[in-house]
Amino acid sequence: MHISHVNYLAVLIAAVIQWLLGAIWYGFVFKARWRALVGISEGDKPKNAWFPYVAAFLANVILAFVLEILITLFNPNGFPGGVWAGAIVWLGFMAPPLFTQHIAEKRPAKLFAINASYWLFAMMLSGGVLANLNSLR
Repeated sequence: MHISHVNYLAVLIAAVIQWLLGAIWYGFVFKARWRALVGISEGDKPKNAWFPYVAAFLANVILAFVLEILITLFNPNGFPGGVWAGAIVWLGFMAPPLFTQHIAEKRPAKLFAINASYWLFAMMLSGGVLANLNSLR
């Protein structure tokens, strides 16, 4: 596969989707529970509050780029095939190290559930979008 086969617009769209999903997931849906589980009090305001958001977006771009390469290589059929590919990538490459890290750091199972389910949804949605956009080319 040549790098010119990468759909860079699709990568950017998938990264934005992951980033927005993370903002909703950790900023609204599981905000109180997640903050309590990681030990962040409601009044904690970091000096560089923007830095985690920028770092997360850059990580999302890298993840979307690599997922795009895998989607291009395996060529799943449209959105459903991309969702399946995202789930398989999550199961093989994200869930095991995330699980091991949570065990080694003695973090609560509820925190693993919040983090792992976010990444599962992010990978499935990104995979679906990438495969769908690639099928339109």
